[in-house]
Amino acid sequence: MASSMLLRSTLPRTFASATGRNVLLSALQVRAASSTTQYVPGGRMAQVNDPTEFPPPSRTHGSYHWAFERLLAASLVPMTAAAFATSGSSYPVFDGLLGLSLVMHSHIGFDSWIVDYVHNRKFPILGPIMTWTLRSATVGVLVGVYQFNTNDIGLTELITKVWTA
Repeated sequence: MASSMLLRSTLPRTFASATGRNVLLSALQVRAASSTTQYVPGGRMAQVNDPTEFPPPSRTHGSYHWAFERLLAASLVPMTAAAFATSGSSYPVFDGLLGLSLVMHSHIGFDSWIVDYVHNRKFPILGPIMTWTLRSATVGVLVGVYQFNTNDIGLTELITKVWTA
């Protein structure tokens, strides 16, 4: 019974002091919000009428990058047809070009996914890890395709054998 009496007497004081503390904190926050100099993470925030700063043109970003992706994707169709129309062992250059184009097309697609969904601002640890994992996997696949084209039957002969099996 004494413990319930103690609880009844301390409980209202705890809430009263917490409420008073909350009122004091909210008053301080309102005062800080009405200040003329607010802290903005990352620097000064642009206003509505400020001119937009455009990034300098780069061949690896923007429209050049987009045009290269589309050109590579569109060239895969005739390149694949040419590689299968001619035997891969007769023209090993087609095997090399097809292997390189497929790997680069896949790398660009996965890199776009990483940039869009696992960007460094939101995932500062996972983003760079995935980017470097993709780069190392791309180099490994390029080495494997090169070894397969030079020391084995080649990419088009493999696909022909799998297709007719």
